[in-house]
Amino acid sequence: MSHLGFWRVAAERPDHVALIDAKGRAQTAGALLARVNRLAHGLRARGVGRGDSVAVVLKNEAAVVELFMATAQIGVYYTPINVNLAAPEIAYILADSEAKLVIASPPVADTVGKAADEAGLATDRRFATGACPGFAPLEALLDGQPEAAPDDRQAGAPMTYTSGTTGKPKGVRRPLAQVAPEVVATMQAQFLSLFGIVPHDGVHLVVSPLYHTAVLNFCTNHLHNGHTVVLMDKWTPEGMLELVAKHKVTATHMVPTQFRRLLSLSPAERARHDVSSFRHAIHSAAPCPVDVKQAMLDWWGDSIWEYYAASEGGGTLASPGDWRAHPGTVGKAWPISRLEIRADDGSVCAPGEVGTVYMSMGAHKFEYHKDKQKTDSSWSGDFFTVGDAGYLDGEGFLFLVDRKSDMIISGGVNIYPAEIEAAILAHPRVLDAAVFGVPNDDWGEEIKAVVELAEGVAPSAEVAAELTAFLADRIARFKVPKSIDFTTEMPRDPNGKLYKRKLRDPYWQGRARAI
Repeated sequence: MSHLGFWRVAAERPDHVALIDAKGRAQTAGALLARVNRLAHGLRARGVGRGDSVAVVLKNEAAVVELFMATAQIGVYYTPINVNLAAPEIAYILADSEAKLVIASPPVADTVGKAADEAGLATDRRFATGACPGFAPLEALLDGQPEAAPDDRQAGAPMTYTSGTTGKPKGVRRPLAQVAPEVVATMQAQFLSLFGIVPHDGVHLVVSPLYHTAVLNFCTNHLHNGHTVVLMDKWTPEGMLELVAKHKVTATHMVPTQFRRLLSLSPAERARHDVSSFRHAIHSAAPCPVDVKQAMLDWWGDSIWEYYAASEGGGTLASPGDWRAHPGTVGKAWPISRLEIRADDGSVCAPGEVGTVYMSMGAHKFEYHKDKQKTDSSWSGDFFTVGDAGYLDGEGFLFLVDRKSDMIISGGVNIYPAEIEAAILAHPRVLDAAVFGVPNDDWGEEIKAVVELAEGVAPSAEVAAELTAFLADRIARFKVPKSIDFTTEMPRDPNGKLYKRKLRDPYWQGRARAI
């Protein structure tokens, strides 16, 4: 397997097209490696050393890959930041990660500049991928630097931040491996073999923002595997299908929200694009309603793979065959991972019993940067949890029911919103849905639904009544929402993560939830 890892691939196959950016510009592996090496030298020349952090606030552009590979070979933490954050939120991450440099895309440079001011990051530590006042051009890091590999190469690592759906985001930080970068790169490439993905034969399409942990990992793992990576900056269902057909895409990483948008296309629009090259359309990030998954399998065939994991590590995998045999599952534990479902008293739950999902990857450990209390509360022996609730069936397949923090307790009964959301999403006039608990003086909480309707469907009391009747035939009466509101846009980030607190919190102002 010595031929795995971006640096080896580039040395052995320099003319291989490694990267095609969102504007269609192609970069060979050899040309990309030259820029990566020059960046590595440039970072060191600016005083960035082993164990330091470099922060990036970048859209899906070539610089993401260049900087990732540069830091990954000089023992530096690569810290991606969501481009949609406000200046104070970016400032918090810059300060918390102790970033030595920040690199920004021009559209967000003004916000990043304000954040850097707030975080006390000096003006000579700010770079942008285009001309921006107050920022040096990224090319200044490359100017005069050699294309040869740097000396004393050691593996770096990403240091990503949790989404901050509750409280401040936390940096997920792992100790740097005391090994050559090729060792880590080979392991990252081999991770794709869990999905049956083989080296040197594939085209991976990036359809979500690269500041997201999973999207970044799959992108760079495919590069380490010797594949071509194609970037999309702004995802649209039609645009994705065009790129799949044009580049004969074999793999991508998606979220269920994108499935629903694709399925909303007309049959004629779907048929216009050839998606037969797909071997692996891998999805995660949110529960996928059974009807949606089945519709995608009907359209794209047995290329739809699912996994469950967290930025912190661990995970499960469901092949198309696994899912067909166990509809709704997120799969079995990876060979390198273990699963347990635990009750509130710490005991292990029996098959079919809902509890908190715990995962383990043996010696693999992480910590939340500068938050020992959160780190300690997440770990129990070799197992950790991110607070999801679910159960294992008799064959060891995991079924998620919800985030534990999203659970509704009404009249002492535990109710999981994800089940209700999946039922609502089965209605043909619904595009997206969120369910949460709101205060009720008698029952503690009652169920509220917020629905985004399909294009051309107007909100009305009649539609709400239609949805209520629809649900009454599909879920228990006590799970049917007591009220339904409508919105024109659900508060999701581009990776599909729902910021449910933005919908729920106004109802709880001045009151405390039990969870």
